[in-house]
Amino acid sequence: MLALMEAIKDWVWGSPLIILLMGTGLYLTVRLGILQILKLPTALGLIFKADNKGAGDVSSFAALCTALAATVGTGNIVGVATAVKAGGPGALFWMWVAGFLGMATKYAEGVLAIKYRTINEDGHVSGGPMHYIMKGLGEKWKPLAIFFSIAGVLVALFGIGTFSQVNSITDSLESAFKWAPEIVGPILAVLVAVIIFGGIQSISNVATTVIPFMAVFYLLASFWIIGVNFDKLGDVFASIFQGAFTPMAALGGFAGSTIRTALQNGVARGVFSNESGLGSAPIAAAAAKTEWPAEQGLVSMTGTFIDTIVICSMTGIVLLITGVWTGDAAGVGMTQSAFETAIPGFGTVALSVSLALFAFTSILGWSYYGERCMEFLFGQRSIFFFRTFFVVMVGLGAFLELELIWVMADIVNGLMALPNLIALLLLSPVIIRETNKYFQHIKEVSERGKSPKLKA
Repeated sequence: MLALMEAIKDWVWGSPLIILLMGTGLYLTVRLGILQILKLPTALGLIFKADNKGAGDVSSFAALCTALAATVGTGNIVGVATAVKAGGPGALFWMWVAGFLGMATKYAEGVLAIKYRTINEDGHVSGGPMHYIMKGLGEKWKPLAIFFSIAGVLVALFGIGTFSQVNSITDSLESAFKWAPEIVGPILAVLVAVIIFGGIQSISNVATTVIPFMAVFYLLASFWIIGVNFDKLGDVFASIFQGAFTPMAALGGFAGSTIRTALQNGVARGVFSNESGLGSAPIAAAAAKTEWPAEQGLVSMTGTFIDTIVICSMTGIVLLITGVWTGDAAGVGMTQSAFETAIPGFGTVALSVSLALFAFTSILGWSYYGERCMEFLFGQRSIFFFRTFFVVMVGLGAFLELELIWVMADIVNGLMALPNLIALLLLSPVIIRETNKYFQHIKEVSERGKSPKLKA
C-alpha cells in the first residue's frame, strides 16, 4: 500500500506540477513587480491597520490568523524535519524559494478571494478558488471548480486537516508526557467539535488568541538555541546553499540525496507548510471585512512570509545547527531531539507544547476550508454532516502510521493545487488591474492628505 501511494505521490509531484507551481509564482512575481519585497512593509503594517470596512464576517487580522491557523502546523516542525531528512540541508533553500515565490501567489489568491466572494443565504460570506473560477472564468469552467472543491474536502478530511496534525500531536505528547494516543485522540475530537460547530467566528476567536502567542513562544525558543550555537551559523548557511546545488553524500543516519531530492522535498514541504498555490487561504481571506481586494491580498501575503521565511527557517536552522539531522531520529522525534539537545530538561516540553498548539489550530482552520468546499458542492445543509465526519476523522488520526499519512497528504495537496494554479494564471489580468487600482487609491490618499471618495 505504501509503495503504491509513494508511486502516486511521485507522479502527482513530478516535474509538471513543480514547474507549474514555481512558474506561476515566478510569473506573478514579475508581473507584480516583485511586490513581495517592495510592498512587504506596507503589507506587515496592514495586519493591524487595515480599515476593516465593507462586507465580511471577521477583521482582516482575524482572517489572517484563521489562515495562519491552518498553515502554521506540523509542516513547520515535522514537515521541515522530513524535508531535511530526505533532501539534506539544500531542501531548506528550495523551501525558501517556494516561500518567496509563494508570497506572490498568496497575494493573488487574496485579491481574487475578495473580488469574487459571495454572500450566502444566511448572510455569511463564502469565497475561494471554486467561487473565483465560477465568477471570474464563467460557467463553462464549473468542472474545474468542482474538482477543486472535491480535492479540498479530501485534503481537509485525509490530508493536512486531520491525520497529519493529530498524529503529530499524539506522538509529541506521548514522547514528552507519556500520554497515550488512545486518550489524546478522543479528547482532541471533543475539543475540535466544541469549537468548529460555532462556525467561523468561533474558529477566528481561538485563532487570534492562540496564533500570536504560540508563534512568539516558538520563535523565542528557536532564537535561544541559535544564540547558544551562534558560532556554527556560518557553516549551517554554507551547507544549505551547497546542498541546494550539489548532491549530498551519506552522513551518519542521513542516507544522502541528489539535487532533485532536495528540490522536490523542499518545494513539496514548503507548499505543505505555507499552502501558497493550494487555494486554501483565500477561503479564509474571503471572510475579511475590506473594500479593497488588493488590501487583503497584501495581508494574505504576510501569512507565507511568517510561515515559511520566519518559522520554517527557524526549525530548519535549529535542526542543522544542532546536528540532529544526521542521526536516526525522524519527524517530530528529530525536532524534539534538537530542542532537547540545546535546552536539556525543557526542550522536549517546549517543542511538544508548540507542536500541539500549531497542529490544533491547523485542524480548526482546515475544518472551515473543508466545510466551504462541501457547501459549494452540496449546499449549506451538508455542513453539519461534514463537521460531524471531520470530528470522527480527528479521532481516528491518532492511530495511523506517520509515513503513510505524509504520502497521502502530498497526493491530495497536489490535486488541490492544480485547478487553483490554472485559475490564477487565467485571471492574472484581473489581479494586475485590482493591484493598480488599489495603489492608485493609496497614491491619491497620500497626495490629498485625506481619504478620497473612491469605491473598490
